Amino acid sequence: MKRMSVICGLSLVVIAAQAQDKGHECLIEPWQRVEVRSPVEALIESVPVDRGSRVKKGQILVTLDSGVERAALASARYRSVVEGAVRSAESRVAYARGKHQRREELKKQNFISGQDRDDALAEMQIAEAGLTEAREDLAAAALEARRLEELLRQRKLKSPFAGVVTERLQHPGELAQTGETARAILKLAQTDHLRVEVVLPAALYGTIKVRQNADVDAETPLKGRYKAVVQVVDGVVDSASGTFGVRLDLPNPNGDIPPGIKCRVRFNPPGAGQAASRG
Repeated sequence: MKRMSVICGLSLVVIAAQAQDKGHECLIEPWQRVEVRSPVEALIESVPVDRGSRVKKGQILVTLDSGVERAALASARYRSVVEGAVRSAESRVAYARGKHQRREELKKQNFISGQDRDDALAEMQIAEAGLTEAREDLAAAALEARRLEELLRQRKLKSPFAGVVTERLQHPGELAQTGETARAILKLAQTDHLRVEVVLPAALYGTIKVRQNADVDAETPLKGRYKAVVQVVDGVVDSASGTFGVRLDLPNPNGDIPPGIKCRVRFNPPGAGQAASRG
């Protein structure tokens, strides 16, 4: 029984070694695919990219009509810096305080009635409340300007990563709608990082580790060998096929490697120059 176990173990090692020498078939895919949708319902003003366009992270992909928001923002900014109402209220407060102080002195000398003094006090308190309200209106206008600035930012849809436009579904003049059922404006694929998907036989389970380095040989029409890092190793073996999946992170900062290319991957021994995986 012990001899059989040893033989089986050796067989697995031989199978793994033979497979590693030949490499394993794999496929290079975009790191992720996303659909660009509008966060607000608005007319599309411009779409400066088209299918096949390479885009950078933060690049403007879609501009939505924002005439109303721009006008509202200009008004809010104006109201947030105009201090006429505040200065007028400050003048009324200064006058009311002076009047109240004079009435207080006159009351002490019994030259006026207590009612006159109380009226001056009420007038001062009303003036102070008016000043507080004027300052609050100024602060509210500043907050409204910030809110409108954020709304304007939503009218410019930017690329969340470096990649390529795979589809353009809407055009200037069309109405961009919101919600999951609404039609996307663009579809993007991230290409500054690629993922390499490979399916391995169950005999290799346990020999592949996360952060393990590997060499990826791209097939026609692209020729070349690239360094990749294991990021995901499936924790479950598919019983029907007797296989498990592995995903590798393949850096592609210059976009030289087009997604969709078939490849072969050879895994380096675990611990040999391991690199940190992409989060």
